[in-house]
Amino acid sequence: MTDRIRALSLTEENRRWWTLGAMCFALFMLMLDNTVVNVALPSIQSDLNADLASLEWTINAYTLSLAVLLVVGGRLGDIFGRRKIFLIGVSVFALSSAAIGLAPSDTALIVGRAIQGIGAAMMMPATLSIVTNAFPPHERGKALGTWAGVSALALAIGPVVGGFLTEQVSWRAIFFLNLPVAAAAIAMTLFSTRESRDETVGRQLDYAGIATLTIGLTGLVLGLIEGNAWGWGSARIVGLFALAVVSLAAFVVVELRVRTPMVDFGVFRSRQFAGASSVGFIVSFGMMAMFFFTALYMQNILGFSALEAGVRFLPTTLVLIVMGPLAGRLTDRIGPKPLLVSGMLITGASQIWQSFLTADTGYSFLLPSFVLMGIGMGLVMSPMTTAAMNSVDRTKAGVASGVLSMGRMVGSSLGVAIFGAVVASVGSAKLEQSLPGLPAGARDRLSESLGGGGVSDGAAPARIVDATHDAFISAFGTGMKISGIVAIFGAFVALALIRGGRPAAPATVPAEAEAEAELAPA
Repeated sequence: MTDRIRALSLTEENRRWWTLGAMCFALFMLMLDNTVVNVALPSIQSDLNADLASLEWTINAYTLSLAVLLVVGGRLGDIFGRRKIFLIGVSVFALSSAAIGLAPSDTALIVGRAIQGIGAAMMMPATLSIVTNAFPPHERGKALGTWAGVSALALAIGPVVGGFLTEQVSWRAIFFLNLPVAAAAIAMTLFSTRESRDETVGRQLDYAGIATLTIGLTGLVLGLIEGNAWGWGSARIVGLFALAVVSLAAFVVVELRVRTPMVDFGVFRSRQFAGASSVGFIVSFGMMAMFFFTALYMQNILGFSALEAGVRFLPTTLVLIVMGPLAGRLTDRIGPKPLLVSGMLITGASQIWQSFLTADTGYSFLLPSFVLMGIGMGLVMSPMTTAAMNSVDRTKAGVASGVLSMGRMVGSSLGVAIFGAVVASVGSAKLEQSLPGLPAGARDRLSESLGGGGVSDGAAPARIVDATHDAFISAFGTGMKISGIVAIFGAFVALALIRGGRPAAPATVPAEAEAEAELAPA
């Protein structure tokens, strides 16, 4: 009994594990919100009389504000204190969740989701930088493996929890669920987590850097989100991308001249950080597109409900739950390089497997590829994060985690956008072949349905339904082949840029020497 009490008491020996627990509570809430909302969209549409554009912005408002402000959130933690910014972020996230749960209209819901993204942008890089600061390099693999496992657990049960609460209580309950989780995260953080910041820089804010980065990323992410809807060659999309290029170029110029930049480009002098960031971008590029469009296939072609489709993703996420912590421990023993290379190859193989899907193969054909995807993702996520965070000094953990997370978010948006463009172009060509006598206007309307998996209206003629399903599956196969090739390319990136060997313990390599070696020019 005494040993149990001692184990639960806060000591210098176990403080870092209490800190990890607090960060995992917050991370669980963040990742759960990524998946529970999707299954609630039909109920939200019915309750608030929302149109399709409002439903899209229910997702996009959160994604946009999160992607744009991740680096800013990481830098604020470095300057003003990571624990402080984390606690503010949790509070903003919880209060906005409560406001969304009480939202009287779709406009209020979208505004609440945007504010929720701001809170998430303050939390996400803080969780990673706080864990990195709490653990020495030779233990970070184990800690970040646990961190990745909690993330996978939230993704796994998100559709199930969201479907259950939506059907049995209300869609509003999925947002109220965040309140007790946020309260637990705040209590544990105040109890266990020490404050940390980057003591090498002043506390001045780089307002010019914030402005140019925010404008540039807003233009880029908004263009990626709306490219298929507005047309990739339209004036609005071209204008957004031009604005992004000009603003991001201005951001680089500003950052190279100001005394306290938002992003310390010195982190990219580490070949390992550049490689890990590239792998994070590539794996997110394929993963989100695969989940998004495979869910459409299972619901609109196989006829599963949102909850049934979510349950059928469990093989991927449950394997990921097991593989994440295991890969983290292996990283501490053998280093991240072999895990990243093999993980990206397995991920690519899973995506190429799915490219051979047909209207008749069904879920039994998908199941082995889902298991492979869980293994591949599990071998990538925590070693990639460990490789990136071990390659920078602890004082730069906030901005490094912000850059890493931002790259993954932009990779996700780019993957879904490019996959959507492939579905639209390849699917339209397939429809033209299978329905040659159909008027162009009617065929264009059918092409628009491909973004949702094809026509699923029972009143439509069978040949029309079959043609749109065949067009979607053909385009899906092309998109998955592209994603698989990109993932295999990511394996070669890891092979070329990630350092071999295990992280050195502090007793054998001083922290100062480690930081100098990691930040040496590649």
